[in-house]
Amino acid sequence: MIDTILFDLDGTLLRFKQEEFIEMYFAKLAKVFVKRGVDAESSIKAIWAGTKAMMANDGNRLNADVFWDRFKEVLALSDEEVKSIEAICDEFYTGDFNAVKSIVKTSDIPKRLTKRMKEKGYTVALATNPLFPECGVMSRLEWGELDKSVFLHITHYNNSSFCKPHLGYYREILDKIGKSPEQCLMVGNNTVEDMVAEELGMKTFLVTDCIENEQGIDVAKFRHGSLEEMEEYLMALPDIA
Repeated sequence: MIDTILFDLDGTLLRFKQEEFIEMYFAKLAKVFVKRGVDAESSIKAIWAGTKAMMANDGNRLNADVFWDRFKEVLALSDEEVKSIEAICDEFYTGDFNAVKSIVKTSDIPKRLTKRMKEKGYTVALATNPLFPECGVMSRLEWGELDKSVFLHITHYNNSSFCKPHLGYYREILDKIGKSPEQCLMVGNNTVEDMVAEELGMKTFLVTDCIENEQGIDVAKFRHGSLEEMEEYLMALPDIA
C-alpha cells in the first residue's frame, strides 16, 4: 500500500525549463567568483567539474565534500580559500540567486497538493537531485511558496551521498524515512532520473508540463500527465490519516 509520496522539485513542483534555469543561474553565480578574483570561465569550469564529481559519487562521502574537493583541485585553491568561497556561495543562495525565480511559471497546485497529501495521512518527502546546498533548496521552496515543514525529508548536497539516477540515491532516502519501495510513489518530470525509481519497486508518476526526456523514451510506459492530472490522481488516493 502506498503511504509515501516523493516529489521532485525542479520542473515538477517548480515549473521551469532546465535550460533557462542553468543559463540564468550560472550567469548570476559566476559574478560571485569574479568578486573573489576568479574569472567567470574558470569558475564555471570548476562548478561543472564539481557537479560531475557529485553525479559520480559512490556513496562513501557526502556530495558537498566531493564537490568542494573537486572544485578546489580544478582551481588549485587552499582549504581556507575554499571555505571563504563556500561561505560567499551560501550568501548567494539566500540573496542574488532569488532573481532566478523570474523564470518560474506560477501555480497554486504544488503548494496546495503537498499540504493536502500530508493532511490525507501520507508521508511527504522532497526528492530533488542533491546538487545544491540546503540553503539553495530552501530558497527554491520559497519560490513556490512551499512549506518546508510538510516534508519529512528534503535532500540536498549536505545530507546525500548519491545523485539521481543512481539507485543508491533512492535507497538512501528510504533508509532515512524508514519506508520500503512498495510504500512509495515517486513524482517527477525526468524519464530517467525520476522514473528509475521503478527499478526498486516504487510506483511513479511522470509530470509532463516541463518534461525532461533527452533519451526519447516512450512516456506511454509510465503513468503520466500534466500537473493538473497529477493532482487529480493523487487526490483520488484513499485517505490514510
